[in-house]
Amino acid sequence: MEWFQAVVLGLIQGLTEFLPVSSSGHLTIFKAIFGIDADNLSFEVAVHAATVLSTIVAFRKEIWDIIGGVLKFKYNPQTEYFLKICVSMIPVFIVGVFFKDFVTDIFGSGLIIVGSMLVLTAVLLTLGETLSNRQARRAAVGGREPGREVGWWDALIIGIAQAFAVMPGLSRSGTTISTGLMLGVKKSSMAQFSFLMVLIPILGEAFLQLVGGDFSASSSGISAFSLILGTLTAFISGYIACRWMIRIVQKARLRWFALYCLVAAAFCFIFESLA
Repeated sequence: MEWFQAVVLGLIQGLTEFLPVSSSGHLTIFKAIFGIDADNLSFEVAVHAATVLSTIVAFRKEIWDIIGGVLKFKYNPQTEYFLKICVSMIPVFIVGVFFKDFVTDIFGSGLIIVGSMLVLTAVLLTLGETLSNRQARRAAVGGREPGREVGWWDALIIGIAQAFAVMPGLSRSGTTISTGLMLGVKKSSMAQFSFLMVLIPILGEAFLQLVGGDFSASSSGISAFSLILGTLTAFISGYIACRWMIRIVQKARLRWFALYCLVAAAFCFIFESLA
């Protein structure tokens, strides 16, 4: 992998990690365009970790507030929120422990799978926005505030949705946010919860690869310079996309991303048929 390819992939990862269009799917698409071997996950883990760090920077005040509440060692709203995040991580933990080989294999799958999952992402985004807007109208008629905070069952169901989003092309943020909106969670609350719930799983995967000796430039088939450039680009673009996505979710304009996913899916099918 050349340095400019690493920068492009890092930019794509950073922008698409928080936008509901599937970062893993876009990495697969651009790797196919560049003719890069897609079997190794080290580069993906590096750029995913970079976007997680950008999330930490973007939500530093909220994260510090949660940590401060947990360290008081008593049950309070911050502790409850943290426990709900832990509940949401159970499904993806099960997938990571018992289905790791399967996840590794699907990341080497072709563009047909990616295109199919992009279509599914478009469907989920459309349903999420449609049902959320309908719930908001009903709440307005009844004089109520639309949506609610994330509940315990909400956290588990959203976590299950995140576990399914290991499929390349099935957007993690799109899947979790749409699921939350369909459940009736507030738009602003759902955006924050969706971004925070992924912190520990991705950082944990990066740590396991690091201590296992798999997290290196040589194992990724790229130079250390290219790996650093790609990671830095993912961090910067991820921070920008994270702040942007919060405003988008609050306004619930997800249908445009659904349309984009359908266009991207069509490209996958056409590119694969011509390959």
